[in-house]
Amino acid sequence: MSETTEQLVSTIVEALQDKKGRQIVVANLEVIPDTICKRFVLCTGGSPTQVNALAQNVGEHAREVLGARPLAVSGMRNSVWVAMDYSDVIVHIFLPEERAFYDLEHLWADAELTEIADAD
Repeated sequence: MSETTEQLVSTIVEALQDKKGRQIVVANLEVIPDTICKRFVLCTGGSPTQVNALAQNVGEHAREVLGARPLAVSGMRNSVWVAMDYSDVIVHIFLPEERAFYDLEHLWADAELTEIADAD
């Protein structure tokens, strides 16, 4: 993983943990040919309000620490699944029901998955 990608993933994880994001998983997609990005960062929020706060904190923290801005952000209106595209890294913040339904960890089972401990 390039140093820039590593720094972005680390910054995103910090921002998610800061707002009590749960079940954070980093999926390394570089091991799979022809993927859309290098990493997925997956996270669960407990309510639409928390999903929105997590996404806002990721955006603010990435901008403050690295000067990084997402190319696109989808899902902020209803905040059940927010996707933030940082080109090499795509952040997915879900409500528990949506995360279970879409099951990206299973869909990308060939990726190297790293579970990050909840910050309590």
